[in-house]
Amino acid sequence: MGITVIAGAAVFLSVGKDGADAPRQMSAAEFSRESPLLLPEILATVYDAFGQTDEAAIYDRLDDVASGPALEQLYLERVGAMAGGGLNPDQEIHEIELSGMSARTDGAQVNVAAKWRVLGVVGHAEHMHMRGNAYAADLVFEPVADGWRITGFTLTDVDRTDAGTIEPNADAPASDDAADPEEKT
Repeated sequence: MGITVIAGAAVFLSVGKDGADAPRQMSAAEFSRESPLLLPEILATVYDAFGQTDEAAIYDRLDDVASGPALEQLYLERVGAMAGGGLNPDQEIHEIELSGMSARTDGAQVNVAAKWRVLGVVGHAEHMHMRGNAYAADLVFEPVADGWRITGFTLTDVDRTDAGTIEPNADAPASDDAADPEEKT
């Protein structure tokens, strides 16, 4: 028997009567126990959705890991940020590191308090920079027909103090302000 994540849904692969692997949804206790292994992949899916620019693609990708009010909240935050010019999709996530978490069952749901750090490169019109943001959130996971989904999401902390260094964007047009460092006037 093994654990796998299928489109963000945690399931156990159990051996059926004919010897074939048959997916079986995890119980709340199993999901709670395995959540430290599953959460980074679930968060990576959210960040992948946030990297999309097509509204349908954003929704479909978020739908892989979220449901109900959390799906609506995450989707509206992303689409709203696009409309306001924020959350530039020109980004490359290098690593999602889980720095702390606790999970507890509450009936059929699992409540997770998590802290994580995201490392990546964010590009803007004239420059790119490494960014290392840290987040904390309270998440609620519940089983749905085809796996576990985030059904509650409350961001409790954002730390952008490790924003990284600015590098010129090689694709940006040359600026008149950019002097040759070898020239001295």
